[in-house]
Amino acid sequence: MTVETNRCGWRGMAGDPLYEAYHDTEWGVPEWDSRALWEKLVLDGFQAGLAWITILRKREAFRAAFDNFDPEKVARYGDADRARLMADAGIVRSNAKIDAAISGARIYLDMQNRGEDFSAFLWDFVGVAPIANTFRAIGEVPAQTPEAQAMAKGLKAKGFKFVGPVIVYAFMQATGMVNDHLTTCFRHGPISLMKPPHAPG
Repeated sequence: MTVETNRCGWRGMAGDPLYEAYHDTEWGVPEWDSRALWEKLVLDGFQAGLAWITILRKREAFRAAFDNFDPEKVARYGDADRARLMADAGIVRSNAKIDAAISGARIYLDMQNRGEDFSAFLWDFVGVAPIANTFRAIGEVPAQTPEAQAMAKGLKAKGFKFVGPVIVYAFMQATGMVNDHLTTCFRHGPISLMKPPHAPG
């Protein structure tokens, strides 16, 4: 007898092993590592105008093309690297998005050099701990929130591109800054128990 797993009702996810695995093991899990957060922000920028599954299927190609999203390496990219990336059919080829990734790496390193932790900067917009939501249906989940608007404004002020509030809210959902798994989803409960690394208990 097969036991059915109750998941969030994302369009196109049912029966897609890659999409289901991403939902079941990664989406909504709080991410505290600065480099990993920057990688996800870059990928969400590349998603603009596209479905996330498109980026997910290309993620390993993106990692190979962008030196595993090492900010120090990406920050040094020049014209030859831009040409290489634009010729890479494995990724989304967009001059504007590629330039945004490169400039974003430089901003990330500038923050680091000035003693500003990227993770701490982002998590401050949600009060340092995940926001616990209790949505029961996909239609209840917002496209953006005041916190996402504030984070988008903060990122834009630093010079980051492709960080509008809708993109930023998707980023916040994916990195566990908000728990937007539906209450009917088997992941909602376990993720709600995940605490910041500095929290007691």
